[in-house]
Amino acid sequence: MSIFDRFRLDGQVAIITGAGRGIGAASARVLAEAGADIAITARSADQLAEVAEAARGFGRRAFVMPGNVNDLDFLAEFAAATVEELGRIDIVVNNAGGSPPAALADITAKSFEDSFHFNVTTALVLTQACVPQLVANRGCVVNISSMAGRTAARGLTQYGVAKAAMTHMTRYLATDLNPKVRVNAIAVGSTATSALETILTVPEIRDAMIEATPLRFIAEPTDIALGVLYLASSAARYMTGKIIEIDGGTESSTFALPIPDL
Repeated sequence: MSIFDRFRLDGQVAIITGAGRGIGAASARVLAEAGADIAITARSADQLAEVAEAARGFGRRAFVMPGNVNDLDFLAEFAAATVEELGRIDIVVNNAGGSPPAALADITAKSFEDSFHFNVTTALVLTQACVPQLVANRGCVVNISSMAGRTAARGLTQYGVAKAAMTHMTRYLATDLNPKVRVNAIAVGSTATSALETILTVPEIRDAMIEATPLRFIAEPTDIALGVLYLASSAARYMTGKIIEIDGGTESSTFALPIPDL
């Protein structure tokens, strides 16, 4: 057997949130190319259709279920429908998340709780819904977190706190699900997704972000998706409860909002 076979996912099913674009879409394509059938969700049916077509181009099955992951009932329905359509769940990729920047004075209790719900609660609930399948199949969970969960920058309190919680939840889930289910996360650095597309079109901001990144470039979504493949595959069979940092070597935020001192 070739060592590269350890990265194959033939016969497995991966369920991925936020899969219409960016890291989620790239992860779906990479996992499909590695042999997995995929179940994908996001709010845009058109974007999901493109991702599904790419997966089918690799000879894989693709189940598409558009919806809003903030609806916790939808997440349970998505997991159940995936089993009905594809027969099993082996890999959960909790990718959906995000939060707009906001100055401290503009953060409300509701916006803070909404950010936590979107980034953390949804990942917990989908994982819970998939646990029977994951235990039966000795599967794994890959959470998409962020370097914002370990660094600090003005304007990112809501997002950073939520991602810090997701990072630590990864360790707790791994502990709860040992020894049958592995749970790991990726702390993502600056990546050219739709969340950054507006500021990356401003040359001064883009250049400053590149200069603040030790490797001197902004990641593409596939750079992160390859990390997802590693954690989802048997190549990472001895890893659980760990956070891989795919961030270009950064130790501080690469983007600072121009928020004045109080």
